[in-house]
Amino acid sequence: MANKLKYLLILLLCASVQGLFAQINNTRFPGQNRNEPVYKRDTIRNNRNNSDSQNLDSIRKREENRKDSIVFTSKFIKVTSERLLTDSIQLFPLDTGLVNFENYSPLNQPRNPKISLGYPGVAQRDLLFNPRKTIGFDEGLHALDAYMVNPQDINYFNARAPYTLLSLFSSLGGSKEQLFKVLHTQNVKPNWNVGLLMNFNGSRGYYSTNGILAQNVSDFTFGLFTWYHSTNKRYNLLANVLFNNLKAPETGSILKDTIFNSSGSSFDKTGEPVRLPGSFTNWKSTGVYIKQFYYIGHIDSLNQGKAFSKTVLPTQRVAYTLYFNQRKYNYLQNGLDNYGVFPDYYFSSARSRDSLNVMHLQNDFSYSFYLRGKSLKMVKNELKLDVGLTQDYYKVSQFVADTIINQFGNKEVRPSRVQNESFQNITLKGRLGYKFSDRIVLDADLRQIVQGRNFGDLLYDAKLTLAGGQKAGRIILGAYLQSSSPGLVYTNWVSNHYIFNNNFNNQKTTNLSFNYVNDALQVDLKAEYFLITDYLYFAAQPGGIDASPKQYGSSINMLKVSLGKNLEWRKFHFDNFIVYQKTDNAAILRTPEVYTYSSLYYGANLFNVLNSQFGVSARYNSQYLAPSYAVGLGQFYNGPDVKFTSYPVATVFFKATLEKTNLFIQYDYVNQGMFSNGFYTVNRYPQMDKMLKFGVAWTFYN
Repeated sequence: MANKLKYLLILLLCASVQGLFAQINNTRFPGQNRNEPVYKRDTIRNNRNNSDSQNLDSIRKREENRKDSIVFTSKFIKVTSERLLTDSIQLFPLDTGLVNFENYSPLNQPRNPKISLGYPGVAQRDLLFNPRKTIGFDEGLHALDAYMVNPQDINYFNARAPYTLLSLFSSLGGSKEQLFKVLHTQNVKPNWNVGLLMNFNGSRGYYSTNGILAQNVSDFTFGLFTWYHSTNKRYNLLANVLFNNLKAPETGSILKDTIFNSSGSSFDKTGEPVRLPGSFTNWKSTGVYIKQFYYIGHIDSLNQGKAFSKTVLPTQRVAYTLYFNQRKYNYLQNGLDNYGVFPDYYFSSARSRDSLNVMHLQNDFSYSFYLRGKSLKMVKNELKLDVGLTQDYYKVSQFVADTIINQFGNKEVRPSRVQNESFQNITLKGRLGYKFSDRIVLDADLRQIVQGRNFGDLLYDAKLTLAGGQKAGRIILGAYLQSSSPGLVYTNWVSNHYIFNNNFNNQKTTNLSFNYVNDALQVDLKAEYFLITDYLYFAAQPGGIDASPKQYGSSINMLKVSLGKNLEWRKFHFDNFIVYQKTDNAAILRTPEVYTYSSLYYGANLFNVLNSQFGVSARYNSQYLAPSYAVGLGQFYNGPDVKFTSYPVATVFFKATLEKTNLFIQYDYVNQGMFSNGFYTVNRYPQMDKMLKFGVAWTFYN
């Protein structure tokens, strides 16, 4: 019966189609020949008197005026970095979320907090114990590193549409904090991207002398970058040109050390006098960075065609890097030291023009070899071997302003070169990676200087990753051994207020670490043990200000345990990070024993268009021996044994996303006056008062 109904349905369908064509064939338009096929009829010719060219023009105009139906979003932008391009070509989607958006300052990063002289742009260092993992020549000047942009900090893009990001962060009702950032990038060709970045920081701080330009931060960073790869993806070029000009006031702190006492508070703290009103540090860095690598042999592809990630895996690679950089560290002081900020002076009592110039030229060659199985979905027994050689050439000059007698018998203040030397280092590099399976990966990185000024410096680093699946998480076991030469400021330094000539041993660090990460449970647990021998630091005589480099000959032990855990319940979020540090020599390693950061917030979609979060965050660290700061030297040192009372610093915030715009408004240090009137992180340098801040980031995709 079913077959009969099927045949009947087909018969009816054929009859209806025949009737339809019969109606079409019998339909004629005025002026149409009966014998002319229907598909040849010209309805425009019979109904309109326009010419063919006019018809084409009207169609073309209609096409040109029609709006583009494509709406560009972040999905059209992919991002990568030099680190992600080390072993393969990896692209990831752009992150436009609100995570950590309100923590814009490099001083207040939840997992890497800083101590500073008070506000963004001035001297800073890590609050927690984080030793530098570098070898080779080092000036030893790092007080402004957090604001410097280096070649390794650059992100590279594949932008199918032009992408622009404008960011503004500021305090309301003044210029205590002002940061503005610009990022623009676009593809010149499908395989060639170019871009630029500009960062401005014009913060004045809460305690500054009105009307004196030297008390203002003035940071400017400009960069051009490009990423080019051949259409067959064998050749890649990364290049950038960076210019940093950082100016940080060196005030010697305000005169009133009792600024937080209620009886001595000022009506306008921006008018508080400082010890050195005409003193500042100026760092300049200009660099050109070019990295090229070429894939030899077979090229494998992983996740081909996926929107979120695409990886190109080479079997052999040769790479060459050329880096030229000119760095200048200047300290300028005008006026007498009436309040005893400096321990002494060697050239001039009322004027300092200290300058260190470093020219750095680097050539880096490397060859990489990869052995992997035929199946890329389940990679087993994959071997990676990198070997390389790096040549670093340096020319170092140091100047001071000295008073000399000219040819006419008059006194003149001129720059006097107090040291001038050129040298080089040759570093051998080796990297071995072995993937037993998708869940067991071993990596080893070896670097050693075999010739040059810093001969004997080494860094041996190993890491074993054990992955147990998405629910079980992964375990990362790490260890490294480091021997690094003392920085220039520790051994050979000549300036108006400090002269050092020392011969120190290499500082040696041994580290063991255990890290458990579970993304599903949002848990990150890490335990680290450090053994430091011949530790280098700055210290002064008890109660003194004569900071000078020291070396602790015995060993120092440090245990550091950190735990990050995020909790969610419906629309409530509770993010936490806690660190416990324990050392057997807290008088030298001046860092708090406990540090915590917590953020409790509620997420909501307001008016169905505003994806928002509002809540409160608090950071806290236990009491510790606060370091002091040596003006003109740029070093935090162990001065008077001062401990400051420690209380939580709370912030109330609201942040949201409206289409292509992220914004926040927050009241920082909202609990000021509840437990204390203010706080310190560095001896004699008060931190900012409570402040209303806002930030906005505009995104454009065309």
